[in-house]
Amino acid sequence: MGTQIQADLCIMTRLLGYVDLSEPHFVAAVLAIVFNPLFWNVVARWEHKTRKLSKAFGSPRLACYTLGGAILLLNVLRSHCFTQAMLSQPRMQSLDNPAVYHVGLALLGVGGVFVLSSFLALGFTGTFLGDYFGILKEARVTMFPFSVLDNPMYWGSTAIYLGWAIVHASPTGLLLTALVALIYMVAIVYEE
Repeated sequence: MGTQIQADLCIMTRLLGYVDLSEPHFVAAVLAIVFNPLFWNVVARWEHKTRKLSKAFGSPRLACYTLGGAILLLNVLRSHCFTQAMLSQPRMQSLDNPAVYHVGLALLGVGGVFVLSSFLALGFTGTFLGDYFGILKEARVTMFPFSVLDNPMYWGSTAIYLGWAIVHASPTGLLLTALVALIYMVAIVYEE
């Protein structure tokens, strides 16, 4: 067990050697990664307790669609910041080869399948916190991808970021992907 921890620390130290943690694009990406789920969790829980958004928009559906739109825009911003952080920092030579590139493409594809199929299985209000607005599914969704993986939207999104980082041979992207995964793990615990 101690050997594995030492190996993990060695890998992390090596990655950090490529990353300027104070670079503005990196800082913006970290803030976007952390702020995004914090925002929607706080707003959704506030709505669940007060129903003030539903009242303000005149219906729970319209309020949910509005929050969903805001979440989508924040996801675009997060992805943009992630990409800019990767492009502003050095590439890692050992990741910059065709075989690793193809692994990155495969992760992008698998992640895309999980995210898209999750959205299709849940619908807009199921994806974007409709339960906090009182918009409930009649039954728990158990079809693919939920039949093979818990929280496929989160893990699919993480796979997309990992694939994107690998395609760009970016140690910065790998580090930011680890942060995305950590934030999603916290969100899963918080939501359940």
